[in-house]
Order: sequence, then C-alpha cells, then structure tokens
Amino acid sequence: MAFTSGCNHPSFALPWRTLLPYLVALHLLQPGSAQSTVVAPSLRVTANVGQDVVLRCHLSPCKDVRNSDIRWIQQRSSRLVHHYRNGVDLGQMEEYKGRTELLRDGLSDGNLDLRITAVTSSDSGSYSCAVQDGDAYAEAVVNLEVSDPFSMIILYWTVALAVIITLLVGSFVVNVFLHRKKVAQSRELKRKDAELVEKAAALERKDAELAEQAALSKQRDAMLDKHVLKLEEKTDEVENWNSVLKKDSEEMGYGFGDLKKLAAELEKHSEEMGTRDLKLERLAAKLEHQTKELEKQHSQFQRHFQNMYLSAGKQKKMVTKLEEHCEWMVRRNVKLEIPAVKVVRRNVKLEIPAVKVGQQAKESEKQKSELKERHEEMGQQAKESEKQKSELKERHEEMAEQTEAVVVETED
Repeated sequence: MAFTSGCNHPSFALPWRTLLPYLVALHLLQPGSAQSTVVAPSLRVTANVGQDVVLRCHLSPCKDVRNSDIRWIQQRSSRLVHHYRNGVDLGQMEEYKGRTELLRDGLSDGNLDLRITAVTSSDSGSYSCAVQDGDAYAEAVVNLEVSDPFSMIILYWTVALAVIITLLVGSFVVNVFLHRKKVAQSRELKRKDAELVEKAAALERKDAELAEQAALSKQRDAMLDKHVLKLEEKTDEVENWNSVLKKDSEEMGYGFGDLKKLAAELEKHSEEMGTRDLKLERLAAKLEHQTKELEKQHSQFQRHFQNMYLSAGKQKKMVTKLEEHCEWMVRRNVKLEIPAVKVVRRNVKLEIPAVKVGQQAKESEKQKSELKERHEEMGQQAKESEKQKSELKERHEEMAEQTEAVVVETED
C-alpha cells in the first residue's frame, strides 16, 4: 500500500512502529529548527535475483536537492555505489556500472531514490544515502535483501542430493560391509565345513582304529586266555611236581634217618674197634717188652755161658731149652699175630661199608640238596608264572579301560 509523503513522494505503507522517525522529523520541522535530515524506511527492502529494485529515501523537510552532492555508499565495502553532484553522475564501483540510476524526477521534491537493475545476491546489504549541501550533511541507511529462489531450489536440491548421496553412500557402505560380512561368514562357514569334514574324517579314522584296536584286543584276549590256560596247566604241573617232591623229600627223609642210624651204629662199632685196637696195641707192646726181656735173658745166658764155661751138654740142653722156649715164644707170637691180622681185616671190612655208607650219605645229601634246589627253582617258576598271570590280567584290564575310554570319546 502506497502513501504520499510530505514531499509528494509515493512510499510504502508503514506500520505504526515506523511512525516514530517521522514524528521526530516533524518535531525538527517545527519553527526554530533549520537543519534537514534524511529519512529512510525502517523495513528491509526485499527483491529477487534479476529484478530491479528502488532504494527510497527523502530529505526532510522537503527541498530541492538537484544542486546538492548525493552519494549512495555500500557500507560493507565503504565504496561508492552511485555519486551525483550538480546534475552530473560521477564515478562508482565497477560492479554497479550501468546498473544504477538516481531518479531525478523527484530531486526537486527532496527524493533521493536509487534504482538498481538486475540485482544479484551479492547486492544484499546496507546502503548509506548521504546528502551534502554546503555545510549541511545528512545520511540514512537502507537495508536490501536479495533472495535467489533458484539458488534456494539449488540449495534444497543440493541438500536433497547430499542427503541422497549420503544415504546412497551409507547404503553402499552398509551393503559393502554386509557383503564383506557375508563373504567372511561364507568363508568362515566354508572353513568350519572343512574343519567338520576333517573332523568327520578323523572320527572315521578313529573309528577304524578303534575297530582295529577292538580286533587286536579280542586277539590279545584270546592269546591271554591261551596263556592263562597254559599257566594254569603249568601251575598244575608245578603242584604235581611239588607233591612228588614232597613225597621224595619225605622218602629221602626216611632214608636219611636210616642212614643216620647206620652211621651211628658204625660209629659205635668203630669205637668198639678202636678199643680193641688199643687192647691189641697194648698186647703188642707187652710182647715187645717180653721179647726184649728174652733177648736180655739170652744175652745174660750167653754171658753166663761164656763166663761159667759150662759144659757142652748143659749148654746143649740149655740151648735146646732156649730153642724150645724161643720156638714157643715164636709160636705164641704167631698165635698172637693171627688174631691181630683178623682184627685188622675185620677193621678193614668194617671200614669199607662205613665208607660206602658215608658215600651214600653224601650222595643222599647231594640228592637232597639237588631236590631242594629243584624245589626252589620250581617255586620260583611258579612265582614267575603267577607274576606273569597277574601282569597279563592287569594288561587285559588296562586294554579294556582304554577301549571303554575310546568308545566314550567316539560317542561324545
């Protein structure tokens, strides 16, 4: 909605809040106030890119400004957008050349309007409208906002495309991640399948090994049973041998007792023979003593015959007597020698069976020692057979436990 200002200038409809500057201007226009001010709209001027826009401001109180120095300055860069002085347009920014125009129709009424053609988004900002007339100087600020719907659309589309691209990239990344995860899972599954196949093959091998071990264990059980039977037979034989040896030892014990009795009797007989030998020795000593005495008497008789010079008859008689006595002594010695020889022979005869009995006793002792050694060897063999039997039983039990453990592992 347009309205007519005090300078006969059509302007935008302003709300009641924008009346304050005008009230201030009216206050300044009261009698006694000679300074002029520039009044600009407080609202922001809006336009789209490519449109023409008019930045409006006017001098209050209204007066002719055609011979004044008018400047429109861009506050962002502090450079001239348009410069007018005494009816002539002067230098301006390179960006605004050919795009700005000061509306001279309203200069006589104090209007300082500036038209900008084909605005761009870089034209947005604050513009200062300054008027200098001699020593008097006044300015006001006009805000311009240029919007670009196409750029907004492009922005929206850019944002949308960015979102879409982000979603696509995210979905691609997710798909790549899922694909890699699936590939990794497939590889893991293949690896697990291969491991399961290997485990199945290992289990099959273990089953075959267990079957072989079971067959071997059966064969070993059969062999163990055979060994057990053989051991039982050997133990029976050992027991039989033990019984036979016990009988032989008992019989040998009886024979040894008889031999002991015979040895005692022989010892007694030998003692008796020893006493007889002592008696015979004593008799022999007596005979020797008597022979010595007879020799002494014979020597004495010879000395007597020599000394006494006996007659021949007497001597012959004495000689005959002596010869008879000697013969008697010889016969007596012979008689004594015969029983001595008999006693010696008897001793020899008795010594022969004693030696035989001693030899038999020694042989019986040797046989008894040999029987004892054989009995001990048979006992050791029986102990060794019992040890082997116990070891075989323990080995059989260990094999049974191993087979049970392997069966439990295969079942697991």
